[in-house]
Amino acid sequence: MNELEQQRAEAEPAGLDIVVTTMASDSHTWNLVYLQLLLEELGHRVTNLGACVPDDLLVAECRRIEPDLIVLSSVNGHGYHDGLRVIAALRACPELGGTPTVIGGKLGIAGSGDPTRQQSLLAAGFDGVFEEGRSVAEFQSFIRTLPTGSAAVPAPVSVPVPVPAAGVLL
Repeated sequence: MNELEQQRAEAEPAGLDIVVTTMASDSHTWNLVYLQLLLEELGHRVTNLGACVPDDLLVAECRRIEPDLIVLSSVNGHGYHDGLRVIAALRACPELGGTPTVIGGKLGIAGSGDPTRQQSLLAAGFDGVFEEGRSVAEFQSFIRTLPTGSAAVPAPVSVPVPVPAAGVLL
């Protein structure tokens, strides 16, 4: 191994450590696979906890992993109610209280874009709310605001969820 290769091997890896997951009531996985691939393509390391993740398991895994970002995805329309419960559990944990956490996808059964719902989720402790209906670019833009390897929290944002042409939800 030459000196340049050794320096690269010893260097801190670029990108963020990100956990992607659904919540206990959501059994969908294709959205998580899409998010994982998108985030890995952007140079981040992703732990995909899968579907139907109980709150206590989510908190325990995030404590163990110490991610730079937690991404909660919902497709079943219960994201708002599940999200309020999950963010309370995450914020109650001292090790995760400052970890940037976002939620997106189909957050309610009455459609997207409810400003009251979005503000409620932000007030509960989410750093971003990405409801179904817009571009991946807004989610990617949010990700770029996060310092690599830091738990510093950017200003909360409320934008529609990234949806690729195929209709994948965050």
